[in-house]
Amino acid sequence: MLRRNDEMEIEMNHLVENYDVVVIGAGHAGCEAALAAARLGMETIVFTVSVESIALMPCNPNVGGTSKGHLVREIDALGGEMGKNIDKTFIQSKMLNKSKGPAVHSLRAQADKSAYSREMRKTLENTDHLTIKQAEVTELLVEEKRIIGVKTYSGATYLAKSVVLCTGTYLKARCIYGDVSNYTGPNGLQAANYLTDSLKKNGIEMFRFKTGTPARIDKRTIDFSKMQEQFGDEKIVPFSFSTDPESVQIKQESCWLTYTNEKTHDIIRKNLDRSPLYSGMIEGTGPRYCPSIEDKVVKFADKDRHQVFIEPEGLYTNEMYVGGMSSSLPEDVQHEMYHSVAGLEHAKIVRNAYAIEYDCINPRQLNATLEFKKIKGLFSGGQFNGSSGYEEAAAQGLIAGINAALSIKGKDLLILDRSEAYIGVLIDDLVTKENHEPYRMMTSRAEYRLLLRQDNADLRLRKKGYEVGLISEEQYQALLLKKKLIEEEIKRVEHTNIGANKPVQDLLEQYGSTPLKNGTTLAELIRRPELDYEVLAPIDNNRPNLSYDIQEQVSINIKYEGYIKRQLKQVEQFKKLEQKKIPEDINYENIGSLRIEAKQKLELYRPMNIGQASRISGVSPADVSVLLVYLEHR
Repeated sequence: MLRRNDEMEIEMNHLVENYDVVVIGAGHAGCEAALAAARLGMETIVFTVSVESIALMPCNPNVGGTSKGHLVREIDALGGEMGKNIDKTFIQSKMLNKSKGPAVHSLRAQADKSAYSREMRKTLENTDHLTIKQAEVTELLVEEKRIIGVKTYSGATYLAKSVVLCTGTYLKARCIYGDVSNYTGPNGLQAANYLTDSLKKNGIEMFRFKTGTPARIDKRTIDFSKMQEQFGDEKIVPFSFSTDPESVQIKQESCWLTYTNEKTHDIIRKNLDRSPLYSGMIEGTGPRYCPSIEDKVVKFADKDRHQVFIEPEGLYTNEMYVGGMSSSLPEDVQHEMYHSVAGLEHAKIVRNAYAIEYDCINPRQLNATLEFKKIKGLFSGGQFNGSSGYEEAAAQGLIAGINAALSIKGKDLLILDRSEAYIGVLIDDLVTKENHEPYRMMTSRAEYRLLLRQDNADLRLRKKGYEVGLISEEQYQALLLKKKLIEEEIKRVEHTNIGANKPVQDLLEQYGSTPLKNGTTLAELIRRPELDYEVLAPIDNNRPNLSYDIQEQVSINIKYEGYIKRQLKQVEQFKKLEQKKIPEDINYENIGSLRIEAKQKLELYRPMNIGQASRISGVSPADVSVLLVYLEHR
């Protein structure tokens, strides 16, 4: 084992420095990991190939969206930064799926890309215990299956007790369109070309994945009269529970909606043989749920048009993002293809669309703590774990950074299970399921989504953030007060009687609700589909003056009480399986009644508990029963 007083023996002629935590990469995962570790008192250094790329948004200029908004809210509830940062730098905000139930409501904000990156960099630069270093990490230093530090391209050594890998899409990155292939990271930034070899030498299994981005066009050359204007919400809801709602009521920028057409599709079909996606030039697997326009045209041949969103990249640039038209087609085809879309006939392309291939890991090598099973102290987060999206990356980075710090402190590591958070679902899916493409979070992946709403993320997770040390005493006391006010108001509403008088009947008629024959409670009226807590204010004479978020919780908890109770019972059963721990030294070969496939899969994944084992593909309910019996006898 290498000791600190042996530093001179490592490299006689190179720099040697000591840190508690090293974070490799300063994208959305790396920023959250570095901030978490530093805020927990760890001397932390974060490496980036370019300081200009901190919190870079190389693809879509937004944060949140369906299910992703849940992740951002949970990051904030635990003490992360993404929600606060987008609240400072958004230019349009919208709550999606408002016509549906609260389980799928998701906040989405259009970002000023430059401001987002600049503001996050400012936060990192002004955080105690945190050092930013522009350098390429090329080697992991591992002794006796424990990480002890890293080396950079220049030969410098940085000794550390924990290391967090957040390399995103930079490892051996290759950007491709048509027959043009550049070995660079996103936006032409330097790729990281050496670390993969070190990872493989340490027995880490690697994948090759792909993602893509559409063209950027000049705003001055767009005919917006042929498009539908898309506005933000009239009342803006902030992402962060710490943000004053009044501070985000700003003048918003518009986005625009147009569509592809048969001419667009013909151009694409005629040139598929020139697409690196179909010619075999691209080796990596792309994200199924964020396909290129070539993929859409081929896989959805029955559709005569696809949505195209034209979104501003910021307040001080004319660049517009062409959402829905990612591509790796040649430049001349892109030119013809984009010009066939209504409103883009004379659009000038500022940046060509491209696909990017990169190295990432098979995430089954990780525990639910995001620590490598075979290398102590080595953690991993973000797109490097085989996921896609800024939000998924930031969520993993936060957990990896927290656990890197907690492991040094000798404390229990933080694991969120599937019943507690979308983050729990995300990580559990990554480490227990076979992932052959970049993983994207979706509401349908969460079994208990009525409990895991974006509106109650603070009520679910703020306490955990407080126990870890990222949520202040003041914030925690504010949470306790909020819980108390919600409980008191629910109790009051349940016991507030409403008579069948004229004002009541008039209000019911206004909302198309059945008239009252006898008196009832305010809670019973809230349970009617067409009514809620807010609209009943005119007939609720003793209503206290409560903030919007408290009113929202009262309304949802009363309206969906039956469904919530049912899910809570399901969670009880789930928890029983999660609490049945599997010993680390278990030998599955000794369990005679297990099927061969189950033995192989269990040995491969080494689940921590019965619940996790039951979610592994190839492990049947019968195998789980055998395992339970074996553990009882053992």
